[in-house]
Amino acid sequence: MDQIPPLGLPFMKMHGLGNDFVVIDARAGRNPVTAALARALGDRHCGVGFDQLAVIETDPQADARLTFYNADGSLSAACGNATRCIARHLIDTTGKTHLRLRTERGILLAEEAGGGLTRVNMGAPMLRWDEIPLSAVMETLHLPIAGDPVATGMGNPHCTFFVADAEAVDLAARGPEIEHHPLFPARTNVEFVQVLGRDSIRLRIWERGTGVTLASGSCSCAAAVAAARRGLTDRRVTVHVDGGVLEIDWREDGVWMTGPTAHVFDGVLTPAFLAGP
Repeated sequence: MDQIPPLGLPFMKMHGLGNDFVVIDARAGRNPVTAALARALGDRHCGVGFDQLAVIETDPQADARLTFYNADGSLSAACGNATRCIARHLIDTTGKTHLRLRTERGILLAEEAGGGLTRVNMGAPMLRWDEIPLSAVMETLHLPIAGDPVATGMGNPHCTFFVADAEAVDLAARGPEIEHHPLFPARTNVEFVQVLGRDSIRLRIWERGTGVTLASGSCSCAAAVAAARRGLTDRRVTVHVDGGVLEIDWREDGVWMTGPTAHVFDGVLTPAFLAGP
């Protein structure tokens, strides 16, 4: 950090279905987050702990600009549940019911969905090999990997496997193996999907740069798109993740995700922590 705030750095702790985030509002000044600070904050023993860290900044053409970091300090262009959490915060604090939020994915639309739920359009899925990206030209609906997975881009790469029993998958073993597969030059998120019906799937997640997580918005969107492309489900499905339930609706204008959010607490990072060891 160029300058350590003399009174510390305020943050919010939020989660969407157990997919948890540290959120730093930098709209009043410059973005204070570095990869090193993100890694230190992501440590669940010596920091705060999170699946992703999000920074809110001002944007001249949107209600806010969002930047996302994984727990290993790497950047992520998309984070669906964090986008919903921040959208809920902005809806509650501004009174607006419709928002435009800029991410590396582009400008995403968010809206009040009623009943305490928040809806975000995560944009159109990326279905070409070079958009995801993959390391070579190939058909993304059937990858040459054992298990016959599907590749999808949602601003970040995804590899989706369809299995008979999602509960039986050893995420800790399979996740890192696939995350670092040479077909994915930028690494990949990994999803294991059990189809429950035309309108429902069970999903378990290994998140790139983080590991096993209770939920993921972009992973839920990618899994729903993959299932629909394979003809296993309709384009609107209920997604059952370890942390709860999301509704995914793949429409002509993008993949809409609806679900609950939680603002757990506010805190302040001390100058001593920010100074590092």
